[in-house]
Amino acid sequence: MALKRIALRDFVIVQQLELDLHTGFTVLTGETGAGKSILIDALQLVLGSRADSGVVREGATQADISAEFDCPDHLQHWLQEGGFALEESLLLRRVIDSQGRSRAWINGAPATATQLRGLGEELLDIHGQHAWQSLTRADAVRELLDAYANVSTQALRQHWMVWRAAAKDLEHAIAAQDTLQRERERLQWQIGELDKLSPGMEEWDELNTQHTRLSHAQALLEAAQGALHLLEDDEAGASTPLSRAQDMLQDQEHLEPEFQAIADVLASSLAQINDAQHSLQIYLRRTELDPDKLAELDERLSLWMQLARRYKRTPQELPSLLQSWREELRQLDAVVDIGRLRKAEQQASDAYHAAARELSLQRAKAAPKLSRAITQAMQGLGMQGGRFEVQLDKLAEPSPHGMDSVQFLVAGHPGATPKPIGKVASGGELSRLSLAIAVTTSELGHAGTLIFDEVDSGVGGAVAETVGKLMRALGKDRQVLAVTHLPQVAACADHHYVVAKKRDKAGTSSTVTPTDTAQREREIARMLGGEKISDTTMAHAREMLHAANTPCWSHAKP
Repeated sequence: MALKRIALRDFVIVQQLELDLHTGFTVLTGETGAGKSILIDALQLVLGSRADSGVVREGATQADISAEFDCPDHLQHWLQEGGFALEESLLLRRVIDSQGRSRAWINGAPATATQLRGLGEELLDIHGQHAWQSLTRADAVRELLDAYANVSTQALRQHWMVWRAAAKDLEHAIAAQDTLQRERERLQWQIGELDKLSPGMEEWDELNTQHTRLSHAQALLEAAQGALHLLEDDEAGASTPLSRAQDMLQDQEHLEPEFQAIADVLASSLAQINDAQHSLQIYLRRTELDPDKLAELDERLSLWMQLARRYKRTPQELPSLLQSWREELRQLDAVVDIGRLRKAEQQASDAYHAAARELSLQRAKAAPKLSRAITQAMQGLGMQGGRFEVQLDKLAEPSPHGMDSVQFLVAGHPGATPKPIGKVASGGELSRLSLAIAVTTSELGHAGTLIFDEVDSGVGGAVAETVGKLMRALGKDRQVLAVTHLPQVAACADHHYVVAKKRDKAGTSSTVTPTDTAQREREIARMLGGEKISDTTMAHAREMLHAANTPCWSHAKP
């Protein structure tokens, strides 16, 4: 399971790039400002990070990023559930336009940024150059321990939210019990008044329609009877003349063919008149004057208007008003039940504390293991005799993430008492500690590709060589990509790519190219001595590459 290929088009300062990647340990090097981290940024975007128009190359309409991975078996069920095709490779693509809008695809099917992020957690594990800063943040430290212990606080947070809501309901009910009771009685009286009417959701409009029809029933009946008479009357009606006209034309249509079409039109008109006569006859049979029904409608409409004025609403609002009062009363009935609320709060509290205790046990079990693993990793990173310790303390108050306070302590040399990282570690030590933690925790994840973005900042000399060998050892089991400025690290790589910036009439662009033996020697020499490459730096580069091919230090598993 690894990243096989990445393709960029019009991304930042990359016009077009297609890069095939391999298993093992790969480094990307180049001059400062050449864009070494562009590939990392592109991978984060194609795996769902926030997009904006700034990633589109100047003058282009959109940036297009594609990444192809080996498809891991454990993701096949996820792909099927999402409606994505199952293939040997996993092809991710994201397009961001100059307005900042983005579209994404997984194996050719449209996908959301959330789905991309879900995949990203399974495919890549990225450690940035400023990762050490999180070592002094309580939330980041706690999350790191939880990740090492393979536990989640999601269920605990849900218990916390339920408990807090139940406690708040109980508190409000106790504080406002008298007020709530008065409000409850008021709502009951108002609901009783509206229940006398029992207004239907569409009743007001229907009442008005019926009332209008009945109040004008006499005029409607006279209109229907008059219209029917005009259609049916033998002398003055419309039907008889039309029928005669049709007969006259049909009698002569053998002499004049055009009469046939005109006769057909008259026949159609007669059929429509017959339909109208039939409809009027039906209307007259079912319609009659009903003064009792009209009086009943008057009375009900009057009650609607009376209640609407009383509660300062339009008549149409009365049904929804009644529903809202019933819902308020239901909520008040629930709140007024102090015993039930107290029982619900206690149950929610018990559920939270049980989950929190279980989480504390898992953290307590993982803490010494993480301490030993990072202490071991420190020994090869220039902190011989140093000691790392994960300290767990009990919080004064429960929290959404449990009842534990997690702190990282470190002793930089033998005999020293471990103290909080932020108080005793220098910048270089923090960087090395971050690397030790990254390597230790990386071995536990599912991601097939590990990316280190200049995490070796602040180290050098023999420690830098150890870092390179450590990453190469990691690359035996998983794909490792590192952006580095250290020649000692670059010399240990299985594959070496150089990032370069070029300027021409079209503007500035960045390229990434693989190196052969000679090119790699020259790039190592540049990293050693700068732009002016001498025979000495070339010899040093060859020696460094040769030394890197000797058996490497093997990183022990925690």
